[in-house]
Amino acid sequence: MSEVAVLDAQDVVVRYPGNPPVVAVDGVSLRVAPGETVALVGESGSGKSSLARAAVGIEKLAAGTVLFHDAPVTPLGIRRRSIALTGIQMVFQDPATSLNPRRRIGDQIADGIATALARGAAGSTVEEWLEKVGLPATAASRYPHQFSGGQKQRIAIARALAARPSLLVADEPISALDASTQTSVAGLMRDLVAEAGAGMLFISHDLAVVRRIADRTVVLYAGRVMESGATARVWSNPQHPYTQALLAAIPEPDGAGRIPEAPSTEDRMLWSEESAVID
Repeated sequence: MSEVAVLDAQDVVVRYPGNPPVVAVDGVSLRVAPGETVALVGESGSGKSSLARAAVGIEKLAAGTVLFHDAPVTPLGIRRRSIALTGIQMVFQDPATSLNPRRRIGDQIADGIATALARGAAGSTVEEWLEKVGLPATAASRYPHQFSGGQKQRIAIARALAARPSLLVADEPISALDASTQTSVAGLMRDLVAEAGAGMLFISHDLAVVRRIADRTVVLYAGRVMESGATARVWSNPQHPYTQALLAAIPEPDGAGRIPEAPSTEDRMLWSEESAVID
């Protein structure tokens, strides 16, 4: 690809202390181009969240490189990271980790808008962002504890998108939302980052949503890439046995379903021995 990637991760390794050390991410490479949504899928413990945290400079790399617009991403304190990487926003699975319980949500979304304006992006209003994520304008004066878990996640998404990032890393961002709004909110995230020429790394267990919003899909197992390619191809013609197992486990004909959590020992051995399939 000649176009400079928003995110370019090469041969990334993430290890956690232990005896022996735990290898959470084992030589993973991926790219996110401007305007592109790349989905990471895999069972719990496959390394998705560790890779996401490495991509935004929260997790230290044992090996490999991560580039944001061709500039190295290195682990930094939260304050220094926010200054150095204002073009990256992250939405976590648990909004309690990102919302300040002592500040009104309108003020927190306004912080995102101020970040966008500082980067020369178009202005917007708190009310517009609340409406986009399905909350009333009157919600701006309330505090996080006055909202349900799903509502707080929508607030976190609004704040992140209001900053008009060039890279949005979303780690299970819709798992706390009710089924009726999951696809619409995920679609909103995709449309807004694409409109801005940004990129999104979208982590989800929900294969139905991934199918609808992702341009490319990367399948992880035990910290390694099992398969990577255009989402339409991965869905219609999966090549790796692990990908085939994921799709075969979907119970509904429309694609709604969750990734299985307990494959057999024989299957695990087979998946580990198979070569990765990367388009």
